[in-house]
Amino acid sequence: MVKPSILAFSGSARKDSYNQRLVRIAAQGAEQAGAEVTLVDLADYPMPIFNQDDEAAYGLPEAARAFKKLLIAHDGFLIASPEYNSAFSPLLKNALDWASRREGDEAPLLAYRGKVAGIMAASPGALGGLRGLVFLRLMLSNIGVTVLAEQQGIAQADKAFHPEGYLNDAQLQDAVVKIGGRLADVLQKLQNSGG
Repeated sequence: MVKPSILAFSGSARKDSYNQRLVRIAAQGAEQAGAEVTLVDLADYPMPIFNQDDEAAYGLPEAARAFKKLLIAHDGFLIASPEYNSAFSPLLKNALDWASRREGDEAPLLAYRGKVAGIMAASPGALGGLRGLVFLRLMLSNIGVTVLAEQQGIAQADKAFHPEGYLNDAQLQDAVVKIGGRLADVLQKLQNSGG
C-alpha cells in the first residue's frame, strides 16, 4: 500500500515561529496515521514579491520553482499561518501565488488541483488566528484544493506551547494531532478509491 505524502509548512519565517511549531504537531499526527510527511520552512525558500513583469523577464525564481515542485510532488498539505490584520500572512500568500504560475505546457494550477489540505493557526490574540483561516480556506478552495472542515486556532500562542514543542492544553494538542491524522486518512481513502 502506497503511503500518502503530505507537505507541511507554515506562513511564518520567524525563528521559533508558533505556527511552525503548530504544523509540526499536526505533521506528527499525520505520520502516526501512516503518511509520509515532509516538513519545510518557508525561510529556506526566499522569494521576491510576485511581479508579472519580473516573471516575464526572468521566469520563476529558483526558490519558487523548488517550492512548487514540492507542492506538485505531494498529495496533500498541512498549513499553519499567523494572522496579519484579519488575513493570513503575506509570506504565505506570496509563496502560494508564485507556485500557481504555469511553466511551459503544464496544466493550470498543477501544484494545487486535486490536493487536500488541513489548515490551522496560532496567534497571541484571543481568536487564535481564526479570521485569517477564512481567507486561507477561500483562496485554497478557489485554486482547486479541497480543505478539510476541521481546523484549529490556538489563542494566546505566546503561552500555549511547552518548551518541548507540544501544546500545554491536552485537548488542543489532541485536536491538532487529529487534523494531521484526518488528512492522512482522507488521502489514503482517495488513493484506495483511485480518486
